[in-house]
Parts: sequence; C-alpha cells; structure tokens
Amino acid sequence: MSWLQTVLGGPVITHTLSPSLQPRNQHHGTYSVPFFPSEDSKLRASSLTVRRGGNCPNSLEVLQQLLGRHPGHNVTPYLISALPSADSPAAAKIRESFGIDSIVDLTRCVYHPGHSEPASSYIIRSDATGSRTLVNYNDLPEVTVDDFKSVANDLLLGGGRTWWHFEGRLPETTLECITHLRKSSPEARISVEIEKPGRQGLQELAAEADVVFYSKSWAEDQGYQTARDCLEAQSKVARKATLLLCTWGSDGASCWSLPSGRCLSCAASPDGKEVQVVDAVGAGDTFIAGILFGLLCKADADADADVEARLRFAVQLATCKVKREGFSDLGRDVMGSK
Repeated sequence: MSWLQTVLGGPVITHTLSPSLQPRNQHHGTYSVPFFPSEDSKLRASSLTVRRGGNCPNSLEVLQQLLGRHPGHNVTPYLISALPSADSPAAAKIRESFGIDSIVDLTRCVYHPGHSEPASSYIIRSDATGSRTLVNYNDLPEVTVDDFKSVANDLLLGGGRTWWHFEGRLPETTLECITHLRKSSPEARISVEIEKPGRQGLQELAAEADVVFYSKSWAEDQGYQTARDCLEAQSKVARKATLLLCTWGSDGASCWSLPSGRCLSCAASPDGKEVQVVDAVGAGDTFIAGILFGLLCKADADADADVEARLRFAVQLATCKVKREGFSDLGRDVMGSK
C-alpha cells in the first residue's frame, strides 16, 4: 500500500509521498541471460543490474527530479515505508538511492530492528524472448493500520489541505487507512493505483478516491478492450473521483475528467513512429509521478485544458523513461533547464 500526502499550510508546502506500507520491491536485481535456464542447470548472465525499486519509491524518485526543475515549489517529500533496521546497510543504500542532496525525508519510515534485508525481487530477463521472470522475497512485517494512523496523525498536526496516494497493494488495510483519513481530514485529496489483475477489493478503493490510476493489465483482466472502455465503465464506480486515468502501453494513456465527462487520449508517439523500448520497468510509476506533479504544483487541477496538458506531459515522461535504463535525468531531458 502506498500513499502520497500534500500538506498546504501557510508559506510552507509539504508533499508527502510514501512508497507503500509494505513496498513490494525496495531492492531488485535484474539478471540478463541468453535464454531462460532449464531447471537444475547453470547459466552465465550477460549482465546484472541492481537498483532500488517499488512502485511509489520509483514515482518519488521521478517526482523529486521534476520538483528540482520547478523553482519555488517549497515541497518536502516524505517516504513512509516498512524498512529493515535503520542502521542496516540495506537501509543506508535505500537512503543513498535518492541522491546525496535528496529532498526526500525518510524519518517517517517504520524501521524494524532485527531485520537486515528489504523487500526484494530478482528478475531473470531472457535476451532471446524478452521475457521477465520475477522471484520475490520479503520477511518484513506488514505495516499495520495503527502504524499508518500514528504517522498520518502526526503529519496532519500542521493542518492545511492534504493529498495521499495509495498503491493499493493491501486493499483491505488500505481501505481502513482511507476511511481514517476521510474522518480525520475530510478535506484530504486521495488517489489510488489500481494495477494488479485479480486482486480483490481494488474497486472498493477506487470508489473512495478523488483520482484513480488504472493499469492496462487490470483493465484487460476486467474485460475492457480499450482505455476509454475502462474509464467510461469505472466512472460509474469511482463516483467521488474528479479524474480517472488509464495507461495503455504503446498506445499511451487516456483520462476521464468527471466534472466535464470528457475523455482525453494521448499517444505514446504522436508522430506514429515505433518507440524503441530499452527498459519498461517503472513506466507506469513514471506516468503517475508526472500526473501527480501537475496536480500538486498547478492551481487549477480540474480544468480540462490543464488536464490535457498534464496527460501529455505524463505520457511524454513515461515514453522518455522506457527509452533508458532506470530513471536518471528524466526531469532534465523532459523539462530542460526549467
């Protein structure tokens, strides 16, 4: 489960982005191999890439870059997550992964003494077919609703408007957290990511959110043929929402603006040329970062013209991401010297 919180109080604006109450992949290694190995065999990898992962940590890494290109934002992002012991090498690497001069504050994380490893995934990528096989490992305790309430209540003490973004990994727990926010901070804005096919309880989360991000894989699992089909149907489910968005791979993304009832779409490649994909891991996280950046840093978040501009920006950002390994210099390459 993940959330993003924005606190607006006086001259100080604090945007709080958490990766997940229990992030799926705080660390992952990708082994590229000539072909997928058979059982009980030995195979030399052609390359190895190790980096910090996780849906919201990825979004936070990109968001930090965008904020760095937006002078005067006065934003402090917070990472709120279950992590191993604060003095463990793994926790240090996670902190370092955001950069020496990072504006990300990790003091709200739930550190677990006695645990030395973060949630991890290991990816075997076949050069022959392009397939990716994932093996996950995680022995960290799940963050509880009480953990969330403690952190949320502390962060809400400053008052002001807030924005929370949830990954939706643990729907039942996430729903309790959203309910707590609705009661303790009725003016809070809430967004959720609906991503994993077959996961029960996700539509209940969408019904409570102001902004909802749907993945292509989830939409297709529900029987939708296009992003527009998904958004039109889900507009009857997410009745509190003002904005619904659905990514659709090489076809870009679409959004449904509830105030106007308009569906807007943006292609990944406006000129129709095929996008050369180098690394698609984190493309959806990058798209979310682009949308959240626009919603958090622009005043008229619901105007259709602004929504269309944000959609184009987020698609451009995600398209730029898939053309490279990782997320380095995305903000610079998309926003230039701003």
